[in-house]
Amino acid sequence: MTSVPHHAEAGGCPFHQANREGVASPTGCPVSAAAVAFDPFEPPYQLDPAEALRWSREQEPVFYSPKLGYWVVSRYDDIKAIFRDNLTFSPSIALEKITPPSDEALAVLERYGYGMNRTLVNEDEPAHMARRRELLDAFTPEALEAHAPMVRRLVREKLDAIVDRGRADLVAEMFWEVPLTVALHFLGVPEEDMEQLRRFSVAHTLNTWGRPSPDQQVEVAEGVGRFWQYSGQVLEKMQRQTQGKGWMYDMIEKNRQKPDVVTDNYLHSMMMAIIVAAHETTALATANAFRQLLSRPAVWAELCANPELIPAAAEECLRHSGSVVAWRRRATREVTLGGVPIPEDGKILMVTASANHDPSHFENPDELDIYRDNAVDHLTFGYGSHQCMGKNLGRMEMRIFLEEFTRRLPHLELEEQAFTFLPNTSFRGPEAVRVRWDPARNPERRNPAVRTAQRDFPVGAPEARTIVRRVRVTRAEPEAEGVLGVTLADPAGRDLPAWSPGSHLDVVLPSGEARKYSLCGPVESGDWCIAVLNEEAGRGGSRWVHESVREGIEMRVRGPKNHFRLDETARRYLLIAGGIGITPIIAMADRLKSLGKPYELHYAGRSRTSMAFIERLERDHGEALRLYPKDERHRLDLAGLLAEPMNDTLLYACGPERLLTALEAGTTHWPEGSLHVEHFTSEGALLDPTKEHAFEVELTDSELTVEVPPDQTLLQALRTAGIDVPSDCEEGLCGTCEVSVVEGGIDHRDKVLTPAERRGQDRLMSCCSRAKGKTLVLAL
Repeated sequence: MTSVPHHAEAGGCPFHQANREGVASPTGCPVSAAAVAFDPFEPPYQLDPAEALRWSREQEPVFYSPKLGYWVVSRYDDIKAIFRDNLTFSPSIALEKITPPSDEALAVLERYGYGMNRTLVNEDEPAHMARRRELLDAFTPEALEAHAPMVRRLVREKLDAIVDRGRADLVAEMFWEVPLTVALHFLGVPEEDMEQLRRFSVAHTLNTWGRPSPDQQVEVAEGVGRFWQYSGQVLEKMQRQTQGKGWMYDMIEKNRQKPDVVTDNYLHSMMMAIIVAAHETTALATANAFRQLLSRPAVWAELCANPELIPAAAEECLRHSGSVVAWRRRATREVTLGGVPIPEDGKILMVTASANHDPSHFENPDELDIYRDNAVDHLTFGYGSHQCMGKNLGRMEMRIFLEEFTRRLPHLELEEQAFTFLPNTSFRGPEAVRVRWDPARNPERRNPAVRTAQRDFPVGAPEARTIVRRVRVTRAEPEAEGVLGVTLADPAGRDLPAWSPGSHLDVVLPSGEARKYSLCGPVESGDWCIAVLNEEAGRGGSRWVHESVREGIEMRVRGPKNHFRLDETARRYLLIAGGIGITPIIAMADRLKSLGKPYELHYAGRSRTSMAFIERLERDHGEALRLYPKDERHRLDLAGLLAEPMNDTLLYACGPERLLTALEAGTTHWPEGSLHVEHFTSEGALLDPTKEHAFEVELTDSELTVEVPPDQTLLQALRTAGIDVPSDCEEGLCGTCEVSVVEGGIDHRDKVLTPAERRGQDRLMSCCSRAKGKTLVLAL
């Protein structure tokens, strides 16, 4: 099924076209031909799940798959909404066998006493959060930091063994064994059965997420049964120890203290589950990362030259080609998702690999961009209360692998090879990554200190502010009186990443501060163009650009980012620009013209000489263009323009605050959501501790209470408490840090929410907004 299109008739089926076979979903709606054909065990999905579901993201973001018996969800916002609501969308089927077991396989599992029960992955509330709280201590950044030397030693030992050889299969010789050993160390499990555990892990993956044949099912069940039996024996041995170190020993102690919360079976189930989760996901993610980076030699070379980008590169690889492809949920009630009704007990396959390539959330999503500063928004680790607890341990391992290889083998290359994958719906990584290099070129042969000259990184997600790209100025010329046009190019001569209308760059000043400037196109030029007004009353950014930016110099930028995205589904558009606000609007006009959409462009300014891009606008948008130079006594009549609401028309505007305020007041009688504006100033959003009061926030999902002092933002307080909240501008301009409010009065200080959204009192921007009173209750 698909989201209801804008033109669907009330009560009509949301399908553009039913399938010829007349197949229907459990709700009785016909299933589209593409949905009928979808099979996650066929080569397209197995080789590239995101590409295999491109049609779904574009046409049917929620559909029923008859071959799976699941509702498949492919878009970012829909999947994130599922993760956020673990009451409506139960995780209870997350570890259920996707292929029903045969009687013979069940008999084998029974013979081994297999009794895998609920774990953190597939447990409902309230039991899930009660247990999760008992298990969190080992996953704090401080606790994980203690494991870094052990991870570094293991990686270095494996690299030492191959560094002078010149060829290797990185999966067989490094990526599989190191994460397994790290997992065993973390748990406190003996290492002597490593090879056996490797076979067990593969069997478990096939058993849960694969489509084994009847004969294979029996063979797999034997492996899973032995895995269960072995993990139980190891657990018993550990329970007899009194001074052991590791996470399982902590859990054994919790089991003694709170046997009703951390039960015997829970210990056994978690023992088996964590060996798989901590080992296999990291091993596959690392293999994916090296495959993707080495298949792009220029990107690999850039990473070797700029190792500070390693945390960002690891995060981008997790987004672009993560090891966790999909998760599953069950609807506990009848619910509508993306306009599609899903019945109670409907099974849902959330393809996170597809969500991570959703262009509505990630600019140019199919590009592997190690400078992408919102890669951390990926859903590979899940989201919300069921987000992977071990995510930062996995990040640490990937970063250490990349840091050691980029430093010691920067001349590494992929061999020609056909990549193969273990067939399953949910976990993905190549079974081999064969590489070669010339040992004579190893840097440590010339300088032995290279071997140990390591760079360490803080535990946790990379800070967006640290991901900075160097660009070269190829043009710096006036676009109008007081407006400098600047064209930026890649220093190595490559095309810069594509962007969409509404995008902007953060230009990093020598002081380290950043200023936002819209990209104004043309989009397809392969470089980036901005236009900067010299503002005498500004904060110094425009003055620096006008005084210091010249052709040939290098600049530092972050982005592109798009918080002012053009919705291309409307029938008609009104574009309104005031002064330098023309910069994002001209790119939107270019795009609408290319789409053949009707639009008007209204552009007001002090004078023609001060209005940028006049010649280009008259040349490319003459018939749609209306100019209002103030010195020619042409005034933009907003009251007249907005007097009559227009059906299926969207308004996009950028300019001085007084213009945007007037537009908001003048469109109150228009349909909700018609007006879209971009603010580039954040008056009232900055924290003044002398004028603030402290308050508490109760977090319903985490069952925590967090104190927010007067000198700290809500966002800062949440992060201090270990709650992941994505953010970008941290000035109330972009909407990235939005959180849901369950209860309490809100002191809104952002420039994102509409008046109606503010009246709703159900969301806030955590970087700037605060509580009106003493308490807020948040859905976190």
